[in-house]
Amino acid sequence: MSWTEAGFDVFGQHVLWTDLVGNVCALGTVWLAIKKTIWTWPVQLLGSALLFVASFSAHITGNALKQALFGILAVYGWVKWSRGTRGGAELPIRSARVRERVTLVIVMIAGTVAVALLFTLLNSRGWNISWAPWPDAYIFVGSAVATWAQGKALVDFWIIWVAVDLVGVPLAFRSGLVVSGLVYGLFFVMVMIGFRDWLRQSRELRAVTA
Repeated sequence: MSWTEAGFDVFGQHVLWTDLVGNVCALGTVWLAIKKTIWTWPVQLLGSALLFVASFSAHITGNALKQALFGILAVYGWVKWSRGTRGGAELPIRSARVRERVTLVIVMIAGTVAVALLFTLLNSRGWNISWAPWPDAYIFVGSAVATWAQGKALVDFWIIWVAVDLVGVPLAFRSGLVVSGLVYGLFFVMVMIGFRDWLRQSRELRAVTA
């Protein structure tokens, strides 16, 4: 057995170490994001690498591609937050403007359709990239949009994560990634806490600026 398949059994389910440790990093990423610390991004980068391996081993190619994109966006967020907090400044979080929100929704809808059709096409040609093209595409695009918005320090990224979790939890369990399913459930609770805290802080920052 290779290290990518190493793990342990719990109630008849084989839990991959890469899935477990990767999701611990993912949980840590959410907690660090609530705290608005720059360590959010290197931890996310590590978690994405481990979950890429876990998803690839479980033959969930769509999720593996999502983790690869997460890695790229982690570097983007790392750079953006580094610039925003230069000189010890507080991260300038804010709510998205109306035009930004409309753009986020359009990108999620159009992106989900495009990626789902791509997954379906690749499946028909024998690539077996996804056994559930539409939910996989929704999670893939939604996660990318949420992470991009997080890099921009937009409060709205928490709301997008809620929408992603509502599909991600059942899909993870059906795929056999038990740890991922449980973590998605914890994500939902942590995301609600993060949204509350960021919204309060953005309003306080806006009041001080005004």
